[in-house]
Amino acid sequence: MITAAQMRAARALLGIDQRELADLAGVSVPTIQRMEASTDVVRGNVDSLMRLLAALDIAGIELIGEGAVSENGGRGVRLKAATEPSGNDRPGSPEPAHGARRRP
Repeated sequence: MITAAQMRAARALLGIDQRELADLAGVSVPTIQRMEASTDVVRGNVDSLMRLLAALDIAGIELIGEGAVSENGGRGVRLKAATEPSGNDRPGSPEPAHGARRRP
């Protein structure tokens, strides 16, 4: 589950706009706009939501759900710690979007 605020925060951490997120997720810009216009939990069809979550995960975003351990509690979003390539990475996996930053 992801909230509209988490979506916007994830885009901000990656330094990408709605068009770039739509491209990463393989959905349309209006779909991203509708999702971000949700009042709380993002609404959309299951396929679009799964594509979005997978794209954010590949880009290095870790979503923090309600009740998950975090220093200040509540929902949030953070970048995953950078990991060394394991050789098990899927061929053709998208690279982070142009301008997207990963922590060293």
